[in-house]
Amino acid sequence: MTAREIARTSSGQGLLVFGIMLIASALRTPITGVAPMLGMIRETSGISAAEAGMLTTLPLLAFAAISPFAAGLARRYGIERSLFTAMLVVATGIALRSTGPLWALFVGTGTLGAGIAVANVLLPSLLKRDFPNRVASLTGGYAIMSGLSQALASTAAIPLAQLPGSSWHLSLAATLIFPVAAVIAWGPQLQMPASSEQEASSMHDRRHLWRSALAWQVTGFLGLTSLVFYVIVGWLPSILAEAGYPAATAGSLHGLCQLAIAIPGLLLGTAVKRMKDQRAMTIGVALTTCLSLLGLWQLPALAALWIALFGFGAGAAFMLGLSFVSLRASHSQEAAALSGMAQCLGYSLAAAGPPLAGFAHDATGNWNLALGACGVATLLMAILGGLAGRARTI
Repeated sequence: MTAREIARTSSGQGLLVFGIMLIASALRTPITGVAPMLGMIRETSGISAAEAGMLTTLPLLAFAAISPFAAGLARRYGIERSLFTAMLVVATGIALRSTGPLWALFVGTGTLGAGIAVANVLLPSLLKRDFPNRVASLTGGYAIMSGLSQALASTAAIPLAQLPGSSWHLSLAATLIFPVAAVIAWGPQLQMPASSEQEASSMHDRRHLWRSALAWQVTGFLGLTSLVFYVIVGWLPSILAEAGYPAATAGSLHGLCQLAIAIPGLLLGTAVKRMKDQRAMTIGVALTTCLSLLGLWQLPALAALWIALFGFGAGAAFMLGLSFVSLRASHSQEAAALSGMAQCLGYSLAAAGPPLAGFAHDATGNWNLALGACGVATLLMAILGGLAGRARTI
């Protein structure tokens, strides 16, 4: 038994799992928590819809730019230390963007995206290394934690901003609690012995992935899932406001969406592991997401139904996409390499979504084109998901 295994046994893996869950709470909340505030931000700053969309896009650009380097950071400093530093960077970005100036809002948003990018890449590798038999269930667990934290942030955003003497700055600053809690909980992991195995991908792993059709299928599925998710979640309050919903109601429905995102982790996490392959499930959740978008487009009066359906479908698709990174990899180094590839290319695709949706709205005066395009993307998700869901490894 290695020193790492002895330490994990003696200290208990519960503390490690608790730290993973708190890191998961900080992976999307600082991004999706901005959406209810976009109307207020635009009113006070005068920025256009496309420029406001950049507040959702900047973290995705950071994901694409930083993801290829995350595995190298883990190789040099270790996964535990890299994750700890990533949470510090996220906290710094949130603090900066909440200070007031418009430039700080954008710079801080990009900064927090860089920290989230590292954590996004390394968590699947950590699960593959330390919990090889519990990848699907733990992925479901941190999907639940991520969804709950997003729901809390979205629901509280408008009430916080409307407090006497308050503004949208306070709502953005409130999300600081998530990375700070993660930093505190993750501190004990810094005492772990260095891993005796290489904790990042080799050059061979990376070259092999670029020639693998399965790796491209996983990348495409995760990329399209991210594209649809960030377009809808980023602009949902604006879509609802245009349909006649008050800002507070739109914020609450945005919170409902985040809450629905957590449900697949409860219901599907262990089921994924027991299934021979995940093709039927993946196609089903992609078509469910498509149906929700068509409903939101054509029958906005039933927005609560469509939003809950979208949250469930998108949450399940994200959980499956993250699970594929570990399930389709043969070992933790390959998981890190596949995670870097999928997130670099996938988020490069997703980054174009929010500003293009905002531009389409400014050009047409409604959200129909954006919703229709996202519906088409979910059909492509079904095709790629059916391929990525086969019981194969790279």
